[in-house]
Amino acid sequence: MRVVIAEDSALLRDGLSQLLQLRGVEVVAAVGDADALLTAVAEHRPDAAVVDIRLPPTQTDEGIRAAVRLRADHPTTGVLIFSQYVETKYASQLLGTHPGGVGYLLKERVVDIGEFVDALERIAACGTALDPEVVAQLFGASRRATALDALTPREREVLALMAEGRTNQAIAASFTVSERAVEKHIANIFAKLGLPPSDTQNRRVLAVLRYLKTTAA
Repeated sequence: MRVVIAEDSALLRDGLSQLLQLRGVEVVAAVGDADALLTAVAEHRPDAAVVDIRLPPTQTDEGIRAAVRLRADHPTTGVLIFSQYVETKYASQLLGTHPGGVGYLLKERVVDIGEFVDALERIAACGTALDPEVVAQLFGASRRATALDALTPREREVLALMAEGRTNQAIAASFTVSERAVEKHIANIFAKLGLPPSDTQNRRVLAVLRYLKTTAA
């Protein structure tokens, strides 16, 4: 897997590069600002980009704006936002551009480099990887009536874990139920969200995006 890192802290940028390389990830570029990120992705066409929200010169939204542009210009490159902050507006903006290939993790909660690499691999494969705190805040961002109102409390819990990138096996372990029970919940979610079987679209990703779009105001 080939990765570009955009992080303005040289210490964190270099440390993350070294840790990923130890795990067999090829870091093709590690840069400190949004313009350099866009240039590096155009040049190297990586499988994924790790991007901080707040980059120079203003330290506000340069990173997320660059990430949105990357998803538009390079849809085969996954984008993982790696930030100290939960920004629901930014998260919904990024997640609403293209289905799949996106993630949002909080720096302070990543304690296992193996889990971080797993998240990158899911994103590179057009999946999702969202921090539970990001999911929780997106869940509470809006109280508008939506198709999600038709979901049972357990189905909402299953969908939230799907948004984190959990497999059916991991979801079953969380609830101490069988994988078959989880499969039934997911089938109900697909039906209630109006997502029929499709050979060209990943219903799991589409369900997660429907959830995120309707809960993030």
